[in-house]
Amino acid sequence: MRQWFGLVAVSLGVALIVVDLTIVNVIVAPIIDDLSIGSSEAQWVQESYAIVFAALLLLVGRLSDLYGARKLFLIGLLVFGATSLLAALAPNGGLLILARFLQGVGGALILPTSLALVNATFTGKARGQAFAVWGSTIGAAAAVGPLLGGWLADFSWRWAFGVNIPLIALIMAGALLYLPASPRTRGSVDHVGAVLSAVGLGLLAFAAIEGRTYGWLLTTAPLNAGPLSWRAGPSPVLVAFAVSALVLYAFWRRQAALGRRAGAEPLMDVRLFSVASFRGGNVVTLLVGLGEFGIIAVLPLWLQFALGYSAFEAGLALVALAVGSFAASGASFPMAASVPALAQVRIGLVLEAAGLVTLGLIAATDSAWWLIALALFVYGVGVGFATAQVTNVVLVDVPAESAGQGSGIQSAARELGSALGIAVLTTLFLSTLGSGLRDRLADRGIPEDEAARLGDAVTRSAGSAIEPLAADPRTAGVADAAREAMTSGLAISAHVCAALLVLALAATVFVAPRDAKPSRPGETKEREPAPR
Repeated sequence: MRQWFGLVAVSLGVALIVVDLTIVNVIVAPIIDDLSIGSSEAQWVQESYAIVFAALLLLVGRLSDLYGARKLFLIGLLVFGATSLLAALAPNGGLLILARFLQGVGGALILPTSLALVNATFTGKARGQAFAVWGSTIGAAAAVGPLLGGWLADFSWRWAFGVNIPLIALIMAGALLYLPASPRTRGSVDHVGAVLSAVGLGLLAFAAIEGRTYGWLLTTAPLNAGPLSWRAGPSPVLVAFAVSALVLYAFWRRQAALGRRAGAEPLMDVRLFSVASFRGGNVVTLLVGLGEFGIIAVLPLWLQFALGYSAFEAGLALVALAVGSFAASGASFPMAASVPALAQVRIGLVLEAAGLVTLGLIAATDSAWWLIALALFVYGVGVGFATAQVTNVVLVDVPAESAGQGSGIQSAARELGSALGIAVLTTLFLSTLGSGLRDRLADRGIPEDEAARLGDAVTRSAGSAIEPLAADPRTAGVADAAREAMTSGLAISAHVCAALLVLALAATVFVAPRDAKPSRPGETKEREPAPR
């Protein structure tokens, strides 16, 4: 029974860091007003956390093996609590951005160590059940973030960070009481590899997140960093992608060379990718991240600006997703003994795709809330199965002494998939909004220049300009056209996400079913031994 109380602590820790990925999207407007910051600073408040988070995941995975997952999990909670307090008290934009950067360090310490703790604590059928709870928590927390942010914003945006502190104290108490000390592996850290992985993953996350802001090929908006400003020529995003590719290639070559050298200790043992379940499972994880998180990024925009929901009401609509995710968690308990983890992943992906296709079909400027809730519930059930059990598939054949590395790699695949999904889907959604609005205005006889100006204004505001346009009788028709264009963008985005999840479903063919069955950490198969 103690291990299940420990799982509650681990799951709540993961919930906190996922909520902080989504909650800021809802509270950014009051932050801008209160701290008098510009759009550039607001962008860094939103994105700095995710960039640092993704950059450190591989390093933390190795540190988890060396120093123990529980110790790093507790340190991550302390860092996250201290930086949440700093963010809540920040008197200006600069300190808030610093706090968000440091929060990313705490988040990076928590996510892969939580996976390693679940992987080491549970075995057999209970292991699949534990991953179901862990994965359902991620899906639910991503949906609850906007709801919590919308509610807390009515009091003060600072509570969105301050609420973390008592929760962290509770989680730490649970971890100390119910999680046993983790085993450690003797060894050292490849410092050169650590720098290469952090730089490569950080630049890749930056490029994926900021492409829409600064341009994918040519610079479309200045990138300001203190006294420096990048205003023209090749986009900083294009340069970041190129440098990231080179750095990560150098990182891979170094890790492969260290893996072949007797006595060397790579930061990432590339031989783990010789395990079919690990290799194929990480591909599926990346594709699931692409398909899942992108739609969560654009849904609140459509609900608020096309359907007229308040921030709290938009968050409330996403609760159906959270309910579905937890329903799947409960259903997976009796299924664990008879339905392999890979089969549950496939069931989840089918349900996710079905929910998103349904959402795209029922999307309209007057969509009934119950139809939206039904589609999101089906989608949430799929998230509960797929997100949870894909982790079980990835880690099932990873030996215990490499659990931290395996968890770090899987976490990196998940976060990079999420970052790319958000970037691609947000770009698609806003591009469809802009072009669709311009076409609709041209059809109504509005001059091309004026249509382009109005389309750009609505797109740059991500839809928030619709309400003031609707309030003026002279531009009420423009607001109606913008709502229609935004709804079209949502439908296309939902169908693209569904297609990505179907692609993830197809990729499961390359994961051998025998690798997806529950097994003890470190247990190997006769036909394919785990790397040593």
